[in-house]
Amino acid sequence: MLGFSKRSQKKASKSPLEIFDQYEQGKPAHQNAVDALQGWNCAFPPELGLNAGKLPLYADDRIDWALRTFGSIEGKTVLEVGPLEGMHTYMLHSQRPERIDAIEANRLCFLRCLVTKQILNIDTASFMLGDIQAWLTEREEAYDFALASGVLYHMADPGEFLRMLAKRSNAVFIWTHFVLEDAMPEGDVRWLPFSGKVETKLIDGIAVRYYERSYHHANANASFCGGMKDRHFWMHRDDILMMLRAFGFSDITIRDEDLSHPGGPSFSLLARKAPSDT
Repeated sequence: MLGFSKRSQKKASKSPLEIFDQYEQGKPAHQNAVDALQGWNCAFPPELGLNAGKLPLYADDRIDWALRTFGSIEGKTVLEVGPLEGMHTYMLHSQRPERIDAIEANRLCFLRCLVTKQILNIDTASFMLGDIQAWLTEREEAYDFALASGVLYHMADPGEFLRMLAKRSNAVFIWTHFVLEDAMPEGDVRWLPFSGKVETKLIDGIAVRYYERSYHHANANASFCGGMKDRHFWMHRDDILMMLRAFGFSDITIRDEDLSHPGGPSFSLLARKAPSDT
């Protein structure tokens, strides 16, 4: 008797397939890489024949409008905040900028971005995992164009984020939800995720309203793509525009304002500094 325990004997009896289930044994294919990561939100271009998420963000008309309105980004530097799964990055890449710095804080989203980069050959982009506010604090260059779609309303300190983004960009596209009381009367179900607390915060001497909100455990899902903290804040529509103007964006164009959006009032905007200010 060698004295092996029943536990060790049972463990030794496992088949190779059970032990090495982290390996892909099928024919090499892009679908295998997609399937290796759970929680996809976005679809791939249909001609690729891949099964992932449902959102066709590879052809998002909001980004198409932003690029047409801004003008050519060919040869320009671009900052993308929260690339999600890289489909907006793909749209930016198609315009051949000099460089795209795409900063993603969600680990699973970041890994999905790397899969997207490989499949769609997005060679102008560098995807980096980490906090965008730390990135903006440490950088000195100002990007020609910045994109922050679906980001601002997830922030724990959205006003400070806008301040730092303004320092590091000459033009910015933003799609975001916001608070507007006239569009969300008392009893509107869209108020439910809010705590009812409203804080006033000074950002460079500007008083802005922060409306406290919670995800209510939605972050437990693999497809979660919200902010880094459960306690996050929405800004008032008027305060967003006031801050952008105060930080030098004198040319602001608003599109797709949707006060009845089921997630809360929203709009797209493209904000630009005057050439003399860049």
